[in-house]
Amino acid sequence: MSLVKLTIKGISYSQTQNGAYALILNEVDGERKLPIVIGAFEAQSIAIALEKEIKPPRPLTHDLFKSFADRFDIVVKQVIIHKLVDGVFYSSIICERDKIEEIIDARTSDAIALALRFNAPIFTYKNILDKAGIYLNPNSPETENSESEDEGVLSTPETFGFDSNEGKSGEGYAKFSLSELHELLEGAVQDEDYEKAAKIRDEISKRES
Repeated sequence: MSLVKLTIKGISYSQTQNGAYALILNEVDGERKLPIVIGAFEAQSIAIALEKEIKPPRPLTHDLFKSFADRFDIVVKQVIIHKLVDGVFYSSIICERDKIEEIIDARTSDAIALALRFNAPIFTYKNILDKAGIYLNPNSPETENSESEDEGVLSTPETFGFDSNEGKSGEGYAKFSLSELHELLEGAVQDEDYEKAAKIRDEISKRES
């Protein structure tokens, strides 16, 4: 299976749903985005790594891992998002020490937080992006400016609302037909509501698997 390189566009956050964040990944040689719901701590750690000028007074867990790895000459070479099951992404960290390569299982949010600290590339498999990637409107100015956004600097995070009638786990979408879900997905993408789009995408994936 072929690998597709990803970059970080930014982090979305909800003003109404506590602890809900969405990490937005960009396809490097394409127009698709891959939204991944993550926790508050991981969102903070990724945001700090993106903003190079922010230095926490004490090392965060991912910073500690980086210091530990540096001390023992362990290098993170790349991160691969290798599996998607029921809306949950699974990742592997590819490490090397003394020319011996090791593969470590990790949560995707942790893997990406470490990839940023090691300047390691992030990849996923084409079939995962085909299943979970979201296309933007090709005429969107955001698409035209994707080159500058791929720098990965989190300047102005996007916000998204949350409809309490839809349920926190996405169970509210079970009442819609597949055609209606695809229409809702298109609307969410146009509104850049990535968290909602991710929930709808997961419901579609469950139906079509």
